[in-house]
Amino acid sequence: MKNVRRAIVTMPVLAFGAFVTGLPGRLAAQRATPSIEVWKSPSCGCCKDWAKHMQDNGFRVTVNDSGNTAMRARAGIPGNLGSCHTAVVAGYAIEGHVPADDIRRLLSEKPTAIGLAVPGMPIGSPGMDGPEYRGRKDAYEVLLVKRDGTTSVYRSYS
Repeated sequence: MKNVRRAIVTMPVLAFGAFVTGLPGRLAAQRATPSIEVWKSPSCGCCKDWAKHMQDNGFRVTVNDSGNTAMRARAGIPGNLGSCHTAVVAGYAIEGHVPADDIRRLLSEKPTAIGLAVPGMPIGSPGMDGPEYRGRKDAYEVLLVKRDGTTSVYRSYS
């Protein structure tokens, strides 16, 4: 009976120890998995596909189906750079179909900027690359949006 009581007391302690031992790894994984919040129209399929692209590339995605015009203005993205969805990640604005790799680069380099934009909806960009486009890929640029509203080419896709 004495051994049974010891086992009952010891098991929760061991389980807690395993939990605490694994905690740093889980916290590091959470820090390494950026959260991105997206604003889009409830009926936009390409925005849904872009959010899935982000999720498939390791981002934790929260979607707001309330449209993106107000959020784009709040984030400081000039209207001429607009697209169908706006997102925010680690204090940066992301406008349109920006590839996940470019967002990861932005988060790594941490430039002084508003964020990144892919104006319009270029075919072949993430979310605009479904089977209905039959493999078509238009050239487009990912723009770095600077604090003064000017842009520079962050990456070109041809």
